[in-house]
Amino acid sequence: MARIERGPYRTIWQDFDDLMAEMESRFQSLLGGIGSRGEEVRGRVVPAVRDFRVDVRDHEDEVIVVADLPGVEKENVAVRLIDPSHLEITSRRTGETEEESLDFFMRERIYGLMTRTVLLPAEVIEESAAATFKNGVLEVRLKKAPAETGTTIPIE
Repeated sequence: MARIERGPYRTIWQDFDDLMAEMESRFQSLLGGIGSRGEEVRGRVVPAVRDFRVDVRDHEDEVIVVADLPGVEKENVAVRLIDPSHLEITSRRTGETEEESLDFFMRERIYGLMTRTVLLPAEVIEESAAATFKNGVLEVRLKKAPAETGTTIPIE
C-alpha cells in the first residue's frame, strides 16, 4: 500500500487523486499478465476521469497557481478569488457533435464544465492579480496579503 504524505496545504481532493493513482497502478500491474488483449482490457477498466491538475507555488511575495487545461479555449476559462485563501478555476471543454460521436470504440476524454477550488498557502489580495493563458496552461499570480503589523500598547 502506498504511503500518503500529509502536509499542511493538502486537501482531501489531493488525497483522492493519490488514491486514484494508486488504484490505477494496481490495476495496471494486475492486468499486465493478461496477454495480447491486456492493453484493450486495461484501457476499458482504468479510464482517465480527473478534471485537471494544478501546481501551487509559495514564491517570495506572491502565490503562483498553474493549471493544465488542454483542449480548453481562453474564452471558456474563469478565475475567481473566493476569499483570501481560496482560488476557484472553472473551465468548459466542448465535445464533438452527436453525429461525430457515433463511431467511437472507446472515449475517455472529459467534456463539459470542470471546476476546481485551490487552497492557497498564504492569504492573498485581489489588487494586482494577473492571469495568463497560453497553449492550454493557465498561470495566475496573486500578491500575498501584507503581514499584520501593529504597535504594542504599554500597560500602566
